[in-house]
Amino acid sequence: MTTTSKVADLAMVSLDCADASVAAEFWAAVLGWEIVASGDGYAMLKGADGAAMGFASIPDYQPPTWPNPNGTKQFHFDLAVDDLSAAQERCIGLGATEPAEQPGDTWRVLFDPSGHPFCLTKKENWG
Repeated sequence: MTTTSKVADLAMVSLDCADASVAAEFWAAVLGWEIVASGDGYAMLKGADGAAMGFASIPDYQPPTWPNPNGTKQFHFDLAVDDLSAAQERCIGLGATEPAEQPGDTWRVLFDPSGHPFCLTKKENWG
């Protein structure tokens, strides 16, 4: 569905996690964004284009599972990279982990330190 007038602008994507500061440090390093706010149980990043990500520490946080046949992983990020193996190695060095289950050779699924799945794929796959 396409509309001619919008209702709102997306101000920020927020992620629940076990430790907001750990999540913010990881995503700041992966995306090259700045941590612009941080406190007890929360953190916020901003990119050069003004996009923002927020993180909230949640007691008894449970990460989504991968793979999940019930389709309840909630959401994930697809990140376009120049070199798939180099990006994977760098993300793992920053604290990501790699599940055994992978969707094929053109995508790499990783988990951020809070257990959120995200995908790396070559920029050329996006046209």
